[in-house]
Amino acid sequence: MNATIQAPPASKSLIGIAIAVAIAAGMAAAGSYRGQEFQGLPVFALIAALAFAIQWLVFIPAYLSQSERYYDFTGSVTYVTVVACAVTVNSDPRSQLLAALVAIWALRLGSFLFLRIRDAGSDRRFDRIKPFFFRFMMTWTLQGLWVLVTAAAALAAMTSGKTLELGAPGVIGLGVWVAGFAIEVIADKQKREFRRDPKNSDRFIHQGLWAWSRHPNYFGEILLWCGIAVIAAPALQGWQYATLISPVFVYLLLTRVSGIPMLDAHALKKWGHEEGYQAYREATPPLFPKPPGVRA
Repeated sequence: MNATIQAPPASKSLIGIAIAVAIAAGMAAAGSYRGQEFQGLPVFALIAALAFAIQWLVFIPAYLSQSERYYDFTGSVTYVTVVACAVTVNSDPRSQLLAALVAIWALRLGSFLFLRIRDAGSDRRFDRIKPFFFRFMMTWTLQGLWVLVTAAAALAAMTSGKTLELGAPGVIGLGVWVAGFAIEVIADKQKREFRRDPKNSDRFIHQGLWAWSRHPNYFGEILLWCGIAVIAAPALQGWQYATLISPVFVYLLLTRVSGIPMLDAHALKKWGHEEGYQAYREATPPLFPKPPGVRA
């Protein structure tokens, strides 16, 4: 007999949507400080509104078809769209570099996640969410907030009225981004190849970068957004400095909300009884890499 999923109160989802929009409005106000305008309106704020509009537009057919297949892909398209709009306002070398780095990361990750869902057939995170209009809508709204806040420093720098040479911060930030991007790509590739091997069916990965960290891909993602912030910082002014919260936001979200906590809970449920996993979990840090065999 199939269990019936009880509908959660719509009020909670509506409150969540309202809070997300309020946070976005605050970020838009900070990022727009002394920034460029289009027909009297701050470009940063217009781009922020566009990020949410794209999510809500795609949410409608997604809800009607009860599909999350294009959720991650839509997030990637949104990243590319907002930086493309920003770089048309200011095409100095810093803006071009920031737009390129954000777009490269978004397209790579988006295609990776889309192919993963296509192969799996569905994303279990959405199984208990899709049937409920406002709850499902909240996930799309949160993705709009994710795009805005993570890209906020880059967008603020690109729409700022302050233009400077890239200089040392640009070189250092690019190096940090390259390191983070490489770690994320390699970690994802290692895990994908591990799972494709029939011998590893229902096993946990503990080799390659995954022997250094239980979530090396997340470490790489946090690192690359730190690189973006370093590149963007010299072009910011006044309240725009608030957008440098971007890598902190990514860190908190991945380590406290939707990333590591969810994956660790699933792993413990699946392999927590195995001595091998218990030893791996004890010896391997959850995020910041440590060479195998080195004691903390």
